[in-house]
Amino acid sequence: MKRRPQKARNSAPPRSAHVQIEKPIYGGAFLARVDGKATFIPLTLPGEQARVRIVEEKHGYAVGEPEEIVVTAANRVMPACRHFGACGGCQYQHTDYASQLEFKQAILRETFERGGVTAPEKIDVLAANPWQYRNRIRLAFDNAGRMGYRARRSHDLVPISECPIAAPLLVSAALTLADNLREQRLRAMEVSLFCNAEETELLASIFVRDSATRGLDQLFEKWKQRVPALTGVELVNEGGVGQASRIIARAGAASMSYRANGVNYRVDHGSFFQVNRWLVDTLVDRVVANRRGDLAWDLFAGVGLFACSLQKQFKQVIAVESAPTAMEALTQNLYGSTGRSVNAETLAFLKGQSSGAKPDLIVVDPPRAGLGLETASLLAGIEAPVIVYVSCDPATLARDLRTLIGSGYALSSTTLADLFPQTFHLESVVELRRA
Repeated sequence: MKRRPQKARNSAPPRSAHVQIEKPIYGGAFLARVDGKATFIPLTLPGEQARVRIVEEKHGYAVGEPEEIVVTAANRVMPACRHFGACGGCQYQHTDYASQLEFKQAILRETFERGGVTAPEKIDVLAANPWQYRNRIRLAFDNAGRMGYRARRSHDLVPISECPIAAPLLVSAALTLADNLREQRLRAMEVSLFCNAEETELLASIFVRDSATRGLDQLFEKWKQRVPALTGVELVNEGGVGQASRIIARAGAASMSYRANGVNYRVDHGSFFQVNRWLVDTLVDRVVANRRGDLAWDLFAGVGLFACSLQKQFKQVIAVESAPTAMEALTQNLYGSTGRSVNAETLAFLKGQSSGAKPDLIVVDPPRAGLGLETASLLAGIEAPVIVYVSCDPATLARDLRTLIGSGYALSSTTLADLFPQTFHLESVVELRRA
């Protein structure tokens, strides 16, 4: 029987090109053009010329990897971390901090324009020490028990011995844990570590794939001997596909105290809290400012970071949160104040506000997905005089601003809060007022 000839496999080597780097783009790469096609190149800088290898071709764009920097930018510096480039955690360590802030302002302006929002002439900047700022890290373990971050272009593990953007306590605790896990023969998939600003308290969540606790109490005691700041540890079963994770064991305390902006916050395992320990106070000041009135709403309130400061300035504060990991702490943090916690999704809360007192101020701090059309439309329909929007994604922010501005609000001020130095992540605070 005659066989059909097989199609030849594409064994051609990746294409190389000489490119001129134009500008930064959101996500950490930089724009160049190869045969007119937009090509995204990491680890380069605007003004540089580079020889790159094209590693991915799409209909509308390509992705390249730098092979040689032919012409070097004046603002290129030596990265502070030996793992930079391989590790996927940082994107900007190869340039000075002033340039990083310029990149982020330019990206924020361009994202606004692309989203149909007129970019502000002035963008205020909140910045602090760009190193050792993180109060939370999450690391993975490989089959040999080595600990590290995910690689830049894959899910492979990059074992680490340092992390200059993290609080030193987190790195030393993680390295100590890796040793203890091997001694305990406890197979962990990942670990999340969270400390307070002073590095005097530490919470840890260890993620596993089975339900065997395997001496968590013993692990906690041995780990605490070497890391006295360790406050509590929980063992979390990741579950299978479609299954929710669940806590299977705990040792020590379930929460810790985090002092920020003059308030002692209770923060539990797994609760969201702003990651930059140097800028939390400044961020709260920018959001709360000198605002006063009868009623303020804090939507997506978390453990009450903004609500606890707002209650000093408003006769009543309503803090809305749906995450079970945050609700108990939120209620306790507001206890005895003018604040009241409401356990609800923000969308459901807004749908139930057809009558009642109109707030003088609404603060929203949604997750990366932003508000969405329905929530933004309902929010605009409340007609509060001032809305302060805290965003961790410029694209969803621009989308939501288009809805709010189209519903009668005007952009009053825009602030870049650089909570994530050395990375592309971009936090912003926008104030809107009824036009």
